[in-house]
Amino acid sequence: MEIAIIGSGYVGLVAGACFAEHGNDVICVDKDASKIDALLKGVMPIYEPGLSDLITRNVKKERLSFTTSLKDAVEKSSIIFIAVGTPQDEDGAADLTHVLDVARGIGTYMNGPKIVVDKSTVPVGTAAKVKHLISTLTSHPVELVSNPEFLKEGAAIDDFLKPDRVVVGVESEHAGHVMKELYAPFVRTNNPILVMDVVSAEMTKYAANAMLAVRVSFMNEISNLCERVGADVNQVRIGIGTDARIGMPFLFPGIGYGGSCFPKDVQALIRTGKDYDVDLKISVATEEANKRQKRVMTEKLVNFFGAEGLKGKTIAVWGLAFKPNTDDTREAPALVVCSDLVEYGATIRAYDPEAAQTFKARFGNAPKLSYTATNYEALEGADALVICTEWGEFRNPSFKKMKELMKSPVIFDGRNIFDPKEMKELGFVYNSIGRPAVA
Repeated sequence: MEIAIIGSGYVGLVAGACFAEHGNDVICVDKDASKIDALLKGVMPIYEPGLSDLITRNVKKERLSFTTSLKDAVEKSSIIFIAVGTPQDEDGAADLTHVLDVARGIGTYMNGPKIVVDKSTVPVGTAAKVKHLISTLTSHPVELVSNPEFLKEGAAIDDFLKPDRVVVGVESEHAGHVMKELYAPFVRTNNPILVMDVVSAEMTKYAANAMLAVRVSFMNEISNLCERVGADVNQVRIGIGTDARIGMPFLFPGIGYGGSCFPKDVQALIRTGKDYDVDLKISVATEEANKRQKRVMTEKLVNFFGAEGLKGKTIAVWGLAFKPNTDDTREAPALVVCSDLVEYGATIRAYDPEAAQTFKARFGNAPKLSYTATNYEALEGADALVICTEWGEFRNPSFKKMKELMKSPVIFDGRNIFDPKEMKELGFVYNSIGRPAVA
């Protein structure tokens, strides 16, 4: 099939590379000429395991190309995916400016019947707006499809190539048939392609992410209670997660969720509820709980050192991305932790294997915040270590080397990657989430 992907960001690049991998001819479009130039040179604008190899292979086989020309892409394609950003307004609503700009371009350049697919995360009713706008600019027939993505950053290639399910919202049998044919190679193990109406597909994306966010925030609240009563949240997590009705995924306690999906989608769902006069109390509580959880680590540090005691302390921070295997720092808990530490007058030495540059761009310049080349370098002379992201390389460090480098063997683990009993035996003061502190 001839496919255009409008928007060469995270979703667009992954979708384009994976569609090309299964033999489709794909054109990825972006108005950012510097991004397209970099892609043509094999330089990736994001870090995602496996993406660079996939793109390089399919460019070489001439199944994948990049351009700034929306006109060329629309004219040469029968299926057009909209995968541009939908940033958040101050009131929580999704900003559809980029989506509607693309719709105008599609309507202007259409040269025959097209299937236009909303791949961006958009509020309920967006497909109808896009179709109306396109239809006012062309006499050619257009079919609108909602095809929300469910990609986990750090595992996006596998998620796309081997999806649990594919959700497709369509207006006609023809569009449903085409989308089923397009996705058939990805579901050879009989995982379902769920064909539904467009509005239901749009709602499914927000509902799924809000449900997962509820699990995360609920587990974090339970972890806070566990600390107070002396329970071990890891044992509690196993105790409830082995209930087949609940399951283990997204029951890991920590210092809050971040990234491009959960925060934005929960807030957009709340906003949609307000627009339709529906009070989504659980979603509102989930959002509030997550905001509180991002400050749990600050509270632990203040309780340990004292508010005045933090001034002048050197704090090492391991992990700046919102999760491992990505350089995405949007809504990352480390942003809150570092901001609080700067406010209290501490000096921060931060390390992340991939996200230092994106964190620096988002956080801004701070004289007392520096970035190191290795995780051990961050520990030199540190009064404490704070772990914000559970990168694999942090799980089995040399504890002997850590103690030698640190001024004080004190660890605040926001992701529970170490065993409290072992840390006590090694002589560390160890504070984690939802488990008794050890010293």
